[in-house]
Amino acid sequence: MTKRNRQRGTLASLAAELGVSRTTVSNAYNRPEQLSAALREKILATAEQRGYPGPHPTARSLRTRRAGAIGVLLTEHLTYAFEDLASVDFLAGMAEASYGGNTCLTLVPVGPDSSVDVTAAAQLVNQPVIDGFVVYSVAADDPYLQAARNRRLPLVICDQPADELGLPFVGIDDRAAIAPAAQTLIGAGHRRIGILSIRLDRRKNDGPVSAERLQHAGLHVQRSRVLGALDVLASAGIDPATVPVVERHINDRANNIDAARELLECHPDLTAVLCTTDSMALGVLDYCADRGISVPEQLSVTGFDGIVTAMARDLTTVIQPNREKGAAAGRMLFRLIEQRLSDEEPPTKESQRELLETKLRPGGTVAPPRPTG
Repeated sequence: MTKRNRQRGTLASLAAELGVSRTTVSNAYNRPEQLSAALREKILATAEQRGYPGPHPTARSLRTRRAGAIGVLLTEHLTYAFEDLASVDFLAGMAEASYGGNTCLTLVPVGPDSSVDVTAAAQLVNQPVIDGFVVYSVAADDPYLQAARNRRLPLVICDQPADELGLPFVGIDDRAAIAPAAQTLIGAGHRRIGILSIRLDRRKNDGPVSAERLQHAGLHVQRSRVLGALDVLASAGIDPATVPVVERHINDRANNIDAARELLECHPDLTAVLCTTDSMALGVLDYCADRGISVPEQLSVTGFDGIVTAMARDLTTVIQPNREKGAAAGRMLFRLIEQRLSDEEPPTKESQRELLETKLRPGGTVAPPRPTG
């Protein structure tokens, strides 16, 4: 019989050939600490010779009540997870939390399409075989969040939504966190300040932000940062209604540069731009470099996130612990999974909420406004 036609080994045939139980063969893969090193090596060597790939994942998950994977749901395109540096740091933290746990990370990128209903969302969200979800920054009414909740798996929210659903949560106080950046601009003497924000709501808007849109924005992270900045400006005597805010639905370099162009061309009197993300601020720096606008001599700029590129360009920014945020969300989810498997009492709401600290990093992109005239 040729090798191609030889029947592939099974768990039962391996057990019979080796004179051990099926459980012993299974333990060689799933619980190696239950076997001696010599016996496990013998089982694995024989399995390789017979072309046996190991217990079927579905069968194993039914037996152990564990899939060995967790899902990270993000309402962005897949490329965003690898291009947006704040997201990269977050996912690195998630991976860090999984060390030693024999757990895979499954990315579930569902895109920013606002027209999807719960039925269509469920078709995608129900596909991955996982033990639980970390939902990364979505609106409270997002159909993908509802689809994830409908799976009745352990679930942790990171960033948003924060309070209204009473779900396990990891994040920061965004409204308070951005205040030091706004205060830095006020302290330098700026009074003509514009704001750039990424997506405020599932409903698309590429352009100026009205007071009504800001008030009813469904993505409260960006809303809170804008409102936190306006709080500081109002305390300095600046009417929030006079502060221009420009939004972009997709957070990438081209859109961020274009947002800077729109804000500065429509409001040439501005002396400073406060951005709700570092990626927005880097778009301002690139636009200024292309147009010969000197930063900070002619225009001051602040960001938010503390990504490595912002540090390299000496941006004045608010540093949030993106990596630790991912690690904290991962640890919380793993605790919930273990509690579910061991049938423990549900944790208290207080133990399922973790707020992390932020800090201002004074850089080289803020200076007093140039005197007029």
